[in-house]
Amino acid sequence: MQTSATELMLKGYGLTTAEFTYHMPDFAHVLNTFVWQDYDIAPDHPRLFKFIEFWQNEIEGPLHSVRFTHRKEISPGRWRNVVGEFTYH
Repeated sequence: MQTSATELMLKGYGLTTAEFTYHMPDFAHVLNTFVWQDYDIAPDHPRLFKFIEFWQNEIEGPLHSVRFTHRKEISPGRWRNVVGEFTYH
């Protein structure tokens, strides 16, 4: 079962965006870019590094560089679940 984006954000995940610059397999002097996004945990970024490892093992275009940014949309301290209801006369 997939975890929703909101549940991930409440667990401390933030949106990580990475721009991969890589050499084209058939034209070694030509660079191309690929943008990747996923929810990940800073500062270790396990999902990003797993994707980089996948790229190095499975994709023919060798990496030139990777630029990334990480942004927490919400944090547990800024959100609270209120359960209950009261009436005002």
